[in-house]
Amino acid sequence: MQRQTRQKQAIYEVIENAKRPLLANEVLGLASKSVPSLSIATVYRNLKHLLGDKRIEVVELPGQNPRYELAGMAHHHYFQCRTCDRVFEIERCPGHLQDLAPLGFQVEGHEIVLYGQCQDCCSPSSEEQTKLEPEASFNANL
Repeated sequence: MQRQTRQKQAIYEVIENAKRPLLANEVLGLASKSVPSLSIATVYRNLKHLLGDKRIEVVELPGQNPRYELAGMAHHHYFQCRTCDRVFEIERCPGHLQDLAPLGFQVEGHEIVLYGQCQDCCSPSSEEQTKLEPEASFNANL
């Protein structure tokens, strides 16, 4: 196990408190509030250590940069907002996916990603928000 540094602790706490998978740039923006001198290289180095310690996991969505969330969470899926690009957890699973497989095939796992607009981007005040860059709109919503 790696030693605990102020940077690593700030990065872990950001992921722990986010309640959704975060991009490295989102981690940097949020953790910089606690550790202003934080750089993206330091974020990636500490994400690697946290992954090695099995404290966080990588969330990989098709065509996207990796996101990071706490390790050991129950089975869940994701919703990605096409307006602000944030990803949210979906706790429920439709289950019974074996019925969708061709006859004689065996389902061994699945991943489900829903796409659309999040609650913030659907709200009437979201017009101003959508004019912001995705990272800026993320920070405005925290």
